[in-house]
Amino acid sequence: MALSLGRTLYNLTGRRASGIEAARPARPAGDLIWLHAAELGCARGLRQLALRLVEELGVTVLLTCPDAVPLTADMLHQPPPPDTPAEARAFLAHWAPALAIIAEGEVRPALMLEAAERRLPMIMVDARAPFLLKAREGWYPGLMRQALQSVRQVLAVDEAAARAFRRAGAPEVAVSGRMEEPSAALSYHEPERAALAALMATRPVWLAVDVPAAEEAAVIAAHRSALRLAHRLLLILVPQDPARGAELAAAIEAAEGWTVAQRGLDQEPDAETEVYIADSAVEYGLWYRLAPVSYLGGSLLGEGCARNPMEPAALGSAIIYGPRPGGYGSVFGRLGAAQAARAVGSAGDLGDALSDLLAPDRAARLAQAAWTLASDGVEVTDRVVDFARGVLDGES
Repeated sequence: MALSLGRTLYNLTGRRASGIEAARPARPAGDLIWLHAAELGCARGLRQLALRLVEELGVTVLLTCPDAVPLTADMLHQPPPPDTPAEARAFLAHWAPALAIIAEGEVRPALMLEAAERRLPMIMVDARAPFLLKAREGWYPGLMRQALQSVRQVLAVDEAAARAFRRAGAPEVAVSGRMEEPSAALSYHEPERAALAALMATRPVWLAVDVPAAEEAAVIAAHRSALRLAHRLLLILVPQDPARGAELAAAIEAAEGWTVAQRGLDQEPDAETEVYIADSAVEYGLWYRLAPVSYLGGSLLGEGCARNPMEPAALGSAIIYGPRPGGYGSVFGRLGAAQAARAVGSAGDLGDALSDLLAPDRAARLAQAAWTLASDGVEVTDRVVDFARGVLDGES
């Protein structure tokens, strides 16, 4: 039969692709829920769900992901096992999860079909499109449909994603949107914010955060360009290397003739200051709250964006970013789709984007869209937690 042929062919490729499985720690006592992410980006999206499962249901969470991920108490991390029948049986026998939750749509047929034989409930969340794991793509007649038949429910991010799963053979698909993400709202010291806000008064302010040396000239040029439209504009510049603060201040004063203040020297941005270099303690939450517009350093000429774009999004600062997203490609994709951030392709574009966003209404529209994106998804996470509760109580 076609289904048996597909599964046989897949298992044969698995013999060649199989690697050495990571050692498994002892399984904790009690209920355990298994979460799976194909890569680090979607693992971040599972973090809030994991926290709520631990806090509300008292379970241990096992997260499988090929990349290292930050964990909290009662969370375990393992690389996913090689997708062969023998490794799948060993993995499920050791961890004995009560429920499997798979993010975005990666299909691991050997693992999923073994889970189905054990009557392990499986759901997919934040589902975008079904795909076989990397290095195992190929033609396997009927295999995708057979594997998806084992999934209890697919929670798709939108109607296009739902159609993709229905075409692939998933029996139960619902459009739910994305799950809630952990709050990226960083802490700050309110008396310090109030004091700096009073000093800045009604001045327009923008922030360039975690700027590598390669991008300093582009940021300065953008500020120079925008000053022609708003002569009282203040730049808060956070160098990626705080030790460059003094050298950077001297270079800007010599080349531009601007007044520069340094946070590390306890200087304050008075009415004559054009650039305020934040080169002391890590105070990102403070700077995002003071600046209506934020450029995320490293994304233009550096090695990739250095900060999570959901940080300024959660604090109401409009986002400008370059073509190098670093590890935040999926996040920038969502921000772009929601018209919640401004992409720039070159150093010259940075100045144009900044000048455009000096109009408060334009910056506010961008910031509102970003804040909405950073704040949504609670209902979807509630739904998944309720499903998990039902499984543990024997009701699902």
